[in-house]
Amino acid sequence: MTLYFYPPKSRQLVLILLVFVSLSLSMTVLGRRRHASAARGRSGRSARSESGRKLSARERRAARRGGRVSAREARRGRGGRMSARDARRERALVAREQSSSLKALERKLHRPLTKRERAAELRRIDSKHRRAIEEARRRAEAARLAAIARQRAIDQAMRNEVQTFISKDDTSGEDPEVRRVAVNALGNHAGTVVVMDPFTGRIYSVVNQEWALRRGFKPCSTIKLVTGVAGLSEKVIPPVDVSAISDGYRTDLTSALAHSDNPFFEQVGSRIGFDKMINYARELGLGEKTGANFSFEFPGRLPEQKPGFVQRRMFSYADGFEVTPLQLGTLVSAMANGGRLLVPQTPRTAKEQSKFSVKVRRQLDIGNDVWQRMVPGMVGSVNYGSGRRAYDPVQTVAGKTGTCIGQAGWVGLFTSYAPLANPRLAVVVITQGTDAHHHLPAAVAGEIYRDLNHRFGTPVDMQVASTPDDEEKDAAAAEAAENGDTNVTADTADPNQPAVATSTPAPSKPTANPSPDPQSKVKRVIMPIEKRPTPSQKNDASQPTTATQLPAGAILPAAQRPRRTQPAQP
Repeated sequence: MTLYFYPPKSRQLVLILLVFVSLSLSMTVLGRRRHASAARGRSGRSARSESGRKLSARERRAARRGGRVSAREARRGRGGRMSARDARRERALVAREQSSSLKALERKLHRPLTKRERAAELRRIDSKHRRAIEEARRRAEAARLAAIARQRAIDQAMRNEVQTFISKDDTSGEDPEVRRVAVNALGNHAGTVVVMDPFTGRIYSVVNQEWALRRGFKPCSTIKLVTGVAGLSEKVIPPVDVSAISDGYRTDLTSALAHSDNPFFEQVGSRIGFDKMINYARELGLGEKTGANFSFEFPGRLPEQKPGFVQRRMFSYADGFEVTPLQLGTLVSAMANGGRLLVPQTPRTAKEQSKFSVKVRRQLDIGNDVWQRMVPGMVGSVNYGSGRRAYDPVQTVAGKTGTCIGQAGWVGLFTSYAPLANPRLAVVVITQGTDAHHHLPAAVAGEIYRDLNHRFGTPVDMQVASTPDDEEKDAAAAEAAENGDTNVTADTADPNQPAVATSTPAPSKPTANPSPDPQSKVKRVIMPIEKRPTPSQKNDASQPTTATQLPAGAILPAAQRPRRTQPAQP
């Protein structure tokens, strides 16, 4: 056995070397730990700053948009389901949080996680997100229900206020039947109704006089009647229906009025200009009192040029305008009677009724061709457009709808006159709040027209006469020859009066302006109204002579019966 003996100096060197190595190792481990903790702090701070940056820009907008979408989906009964994009964003957010949580847990334990620990941590993160989503949905649903409750309370308070105002209306001089029909048609809705005669200006009834006379409303899309008249008068809109490009598609005035096309009227208004639009609105009676015999009347308001005012919205959305239902009634009456802006009146005493006379504020310097060009679009609005709820199968109604957000919330309007052949009623309905949706004013006006049709309707709802084509000329000539008639009545009439093509015996006196070719076009005559003659025929000497009244129950011969004709083409 061999023994090795190390000298004392060698043992000391080895001991010193071991101590040095151990110190270096401990310092290395300590440095690594400090570096790891600093890295974790920096990563945490960077993650927090990154998340804060994203939430302040894109994520917060997405969160707000997602909340609105969820509320809308909940109202539609879809259970608040997320879209595919929102679901992908949510899954990516959960995956990022799970990955960071697993890494943090591994650093805390100084070892890799087992499968059981990893699965438990993933379940914990997923459960936390599910709870957060459910809580957000509960908050959104609670906010939605609270908003609905608040709106219902506001609507109910407004309806109660309207019923109080209606009970305080001064009904002296009003037509009892018309008022009863108007009140029943309005029902328990928050609104006001004006019914008047478009040819005399007599007010048959004003339901809720506080709103109709003393408050102003944003006219919304009914301002398009003013824009259309101004565009036709300034030759911005062609005198015949020619398709024009509007927001990427082609349309014309008739379609734009029927469907309330905002881009079309914004383009027309931009060509008219601010000053001319205001002049036409003032000429049509907006921005001034109507002169009605009531104690107080709101004059309305016209737009003003000021910073931030968007002019193009003035021509379609009526920004800056405020009107009263009575002003809209006089405006649509002027369109019905051929351009006479009347003073609305309510004869309250027997003396006032006996001395009642038509008061004309001014004769509008607007040609008859302009009024005629507005008729097809207004009729189309009721027949197939936005005012379909006012449709009356017995008579033709011409009107215009309007719905927008006004000064005090949603406001809905409908201004109209009927029958088209012989206008005897002008009806304006304005509602507010929830009652402004779904074109409720058009439905109220339609019910009024239908209930009063037995009294104010015409025996035959005739359309405005037009120039016939070759087949119509041949058919008319053949029928006249077969019946032995050689003359056709030819009277120059107001275009807004009833117009039919009839075959009658030759008049006893020659007409003032005989046509050189009586079959070149269909002439306008007056259809006799059995119950009530048209007042304008008594006051206006330029109106044509009415046909001879027949005894009750009498039947015209086949050759003298009025025939329906097509609407007038300019």
